[in-house]
Amino acid sequence: MQSFDARLSRRAFTAGIGAATTIGSGLFGATNVAAKAPIAGKQLPGAVRMKVGSIEVTALCDGFTRVQEKLFPKSNEARAKELRAAAFLRPGEIPIPVNAFLVNTGDKLVLIDAGNALNYGPTMGHLPAAMKAAGVDPKDVDSVVLTHVHPDHTNGLLTPTGERAFPNAELVIQKREHDFWNDPSKLNGASPVMKRLLDMAIPTFKPYAKQTRMIEGATEVLPGIRSVPLFGHTPGHTGYMVSSGKDTLLVWGDIVHLAAFQLAEPEWSIAYDVSPDAAIATRKRTLDMVTTDRIAVVGAHLPFPGKGHIVKAGSGYQFVPAHFEPSL
Repeated sequence: MQSFDARLSRRAFTAGIGAATTIGSGLFGATNVAAKAPIAGKQLPGAVRMKVGSIEVTALCDGFTRVQEKLFPKSNEARAKELRAAAFLRPGEIPIPVNAFLVNTGDKLVLIDAGNALNYGPTMGHLPAAMKAAGVDPKDVDSVVLTHVHPDHTNGLLTPTGERAFPNAELVIQKREHDFWNDPSKLNGASPVMKRLLDMAIPTFKPYAKQTRMIEGATEVLPGIRSVPLFGHTPGHTGYMVSSGKDTLLVWGDIVHLAAFQLAEPEWSIAYDVSPDAAIATRKRTLDMVTTDRIAVVGAHLPFPGKGHIVKAGSGYQFVPAHFEPSL
């Protein structure tokens, strides 16, 4: 029996493709089989459904923003370069998604965060299109629950004309978060970045003033949804545990902005943290909790649709995306 080397080199593989192409051309002729189609040039609305027991959660993509390495004060060039290479990230600004989550408990339709509208340009503000793709009318939303008050989570509360984007919804927010952003004295001596955030945040509350419900600490927001204090990124930054039967899902807001950096290096805070030390401590505690208890998570800036598990990886952590469930 003649032996042969079964290993296939890259060069041999490429040559094989070329030969197959030549044979194919000879069999079927040199004409194009498929007609030309125009390049779309834009993404489709992002809406992906997932189940948590009997509760249905729909991930909605509002678009994406970009971050720079300089936004992570504790980062260093060598380590950042290493993490970029491991995550196949190109040099320059890094795109991160902006996600919101629609929770249908069967009795209530709850939107966790409202996206950014178009305040930061055309790459965001696509939540209405995503909701339409999911077959949801904003008028049917019963509650808009906020993780925190930053523009990419709250600007979508209003239409371009300044009216309520969710006319029949109550607004639910952690009291200490509401009080912080509604304190005019915070403008005194504020940095330009903080001043801009305050200027953008305050108007979003006013149209919902009579329909705002304050929560404090950990509490049942609605049946199947419980608040989880995750203070640090902002004074009242809050996650929400969605539970049904034996299934749980933590909507953790901005525990992580850039997974490639902050999971491997949990101490790398971002410049938008109101209290960096508290944000770091909360991130470490949360990562340990979801890893130890094997709790599935979704995040506003995790790769869309943002659902997966966190596992230990060396001295840090790694995000493992959840498998797609085609039955939905």
